[in-house]
Amino acid sequence: MTMRALGPVAGRRQITRLWRPELPWSDSLLWSLLVPAATMYWAATAARAAWWRVVPARRRASRLKVLSVGNLTVGGSGKTPFALYLANLLVEHGIESAIVCRGYRGRYAQRAQLVAEGGELRTGPDEAGDEAVMMAKSFAGPIMVARRRYDAIRVLEKRAGLKAVVLDDAFQHLRLERDLNLVLFNAEYGLGNGWILPAGPMRERLRALRRADAVVVTQTAAGPIELPASLRANLGGRPVLRAVLRPRAVVRPQSGGWQELPLEVVAGRRVVAISGVARPQPFYAMLHALEATVVDSLEYPDHHCYTWADWQAICRSAQAAEFIVTTEKDLVKLERFPFPRDSLCALRVGVDMGSSQPVLLDLVLGCLLKNSDAKGSEAAPEVRTTAG
Repeated sequence: MTMRALGPVAGRRQITRLWRPELPWSDSLLWSLLVPAATMYWAATAARAAWWRVVPARRRASRLKVLSVGNLTVGGSGKTPFALYLANLLVEHGIESAIVCRGYRGRYAQRAQLVAEGGELRTGPDEAGDEAVMMAKSFAGPIMVARRRYDAIRVLEKRAGLKAVVLDDAFQHLRLERDLNLVLFNAEYGLGNGWILPAGPMRERLRALRRADAVVVTQTAAGPIELPASLRANLGGRPVLRAVLRPRAVVRPQSGGWQELPLEVVAGRRVVAISGVARPQPFYAMLHALEATVVDSLEYPDHHCYTWADWQAICRSAQAAEFIVTTEKDLVKLERFPFPRDSLCALRVGVDMGSSQPVLLDLVLGCLLKNSDAKGSEAAPEVRTTAG
């Protein structure tokens, strides 16, 4: 398989290779140059967290139940698939819910932009960002983007019947009160060297777990989990849940929407792999598990905005392949290009929590059934507790 990292991807790899726990002396010298910047970044994040802790009156609360999904490291923990899974889990149990995300790299003009509702897409990835549009393909409730999540929640509070909001990538969004705070940790990538950005992959120090209600360990293959000792030391009795991210279907553009097909469509076929995500390795592992033959792969920067030149490069690579396979996040941006009919598709990733799902459900329903008087609601939402 030919693997080509394009644009800033190669430069990013030069940084991330310095995040390994053990480095040769030459890389150690380069890493040491990042320590002053990491120290300043840590001081800024610590001061910000202290501000919201000392001045809680400036934090905003909502009459809706707020459930946050986030992490402590950069990229690749499965936040967006898990936020989508959580929102659909709420709906399955009779809780009308919405999703709010930042809309990274979106160019929306309003403070809060409605992306989709009732399965109808209201705006595209250029305006709303790729992740919000991707989620709209699998979630029928309202999806909004806002740089300040509270701006979106103020709009959603006016909607009759809505009971809960799932925040995607919001653990560091300290302005907003939340009823359930879930932190994801990727078992395969771990904590790197444990340092703060840019000297390591950490957004915050592990003591920030004090704000969390539970830790969700994600992995792309079921197997034993060995948590780092530093993470275990900061759990403080919080429950640890497991979530396996695995492909559950193939989707391809059709008649303005996406058609869902069985995984066997690409199993054993010759494919070109296209990715514009932070960590493409799990994507390749999924293709390998399907016994697809990856004849070429093109890696673009995370949240890449594809151009006509990119389309031409992909088409050249695809001449020896039967399918062009990408991620859902990339498909929302690539489907606008005139690829050969039925050649472009994406792996749809699902979440399997196994025995951890009842524990998650207990946490979720527990927070939803709490007395909400302090948040201005007259009664807790009615919950349908039938199996689902």
